Amino acid sequence: MNVKRTFGTILTILGIIGLIYAGYGFIKHSLQSRELIVAAIIGLIFFLSGMGLIKNTKDEA
Repeated sequence: MNVKRTFGTILTILGIIGLIYAGYGFIKHSLQSRELIVAAIIGLIFFLSGMGLIKNTKDEA
């Protein structure tokens, strides 16, 4: 398996976890809003960069 594609998958999963964490925190009002906004932004960056790596990496046999 390609290393870039594996790294992209890991980044995508971390981004999804960060976005879920931020969304859950917004709904429950459990943390300060600044911390949740930072978690959401970092999660979005991880998610988008991971998806970009997965999309732009070509499979080579």
